[in-house]
Amino acid sequence: MTYRATLVAAATVVTLASPAAALVLCEAPSGSITLRAACQPTEIQLDSAAVADALPCPPDAMKVGPTCVDKYEASIWQIPPDQPQLVEQVKTGTATADDLHAGGAEEVAGSDACHCDPLCKDLMQFPSTFPNTGNWTAPLHAASVAGVAPAVCVTWFQAEQACALSGKRLLTNQEWQRAAAGTPDGAPCVVSGGAMKTGANPGCVSTFGIFDMVGNVWEWVGDWGDMTEQCTNWPSAFGSDASCVGGPGGSGYLGYPGARHRGGDYEPANAPGVFAISDGMAKFTAGAPSYSSSAIGFRCGR
Repeated sequence: MTYRATLVAAATVVTLASPAAALVLCEAPSGSITLRAACQPTEIQLDSAAVADALPCPPDAMKVGPTCVDKYEASIWQIPPDQPQLVEQVKTGTATADDLHAGGAEEVAGSDACHCDPLCKDLMQFPSTFPNTGNWTAPLHAASVAGVAPAVCVTWFQAEQACALSGKRLLTNQEWQRAAAGTPDGAPCVVSGGAMKTGANPGCVSTFGIFDMVGNVWEWVGDWGDMTEQCTNWPSAFGSDASCVGGPGGSGYLGYPGARHRGGDYEPANAPGVFAISDGMAKFTAGAPSYSSSAIGFRCGR
């Protein structure tokens, strides 16, 4: 399959010879640019950093620097094995909630040990083939679609694998902070009353066009740190948002790492906002990569 993308600045067409991830950017003597596994003898291999800049983001994401950040908090789907084209739609960012439902996909969230809020209580629970360790034997896929429940009661390990199976990854902390710029620090984002469906509040959007980065549910990012023993708040100029980082190595929880999560949730007491950050609280065992909560979800990127 061949994909084509237009470089507006240079009025150049980039052709993707393959959708595989490990590609290099090759320029022919004619000036045409192709993404392929290896350049041909007559081609010049361009700087690999140009690959991300050269390609526009798929429809389910927005460009933030060199990164394509999903527009919506992730939902997780079990897609029937006889629907490979639906998996491909998720990977290329063209699937909608209607497409997923029409193809027989089921949205997944929750576990026996995690009491989810009313938004996700009727969703299918994680099957035994996709355990909280992330050591799956049958795939589930993370999607960025509007109008569905954000995935919650999901461990960091499950979130990382669900992103990977959709050709994505968890954002880094730096990427998350960059993408959240301009999001209202508090209302009209969902900072009280329980989580809402993805993209339900058009007022909670960043300068880059990304929804729900403040409130609704916390979002796992790729970084790990030390769980803290106490929390504080940023100065008022930074929204008085929560800060739960900088602990002594998790001494209150057997030295386990904390997995970073950002943005806060629907509880005003948790001080959600653009600068809200937590590596977990050691004394509550909350925030380890193996932890799950009805208030923590995630977002993917490419």
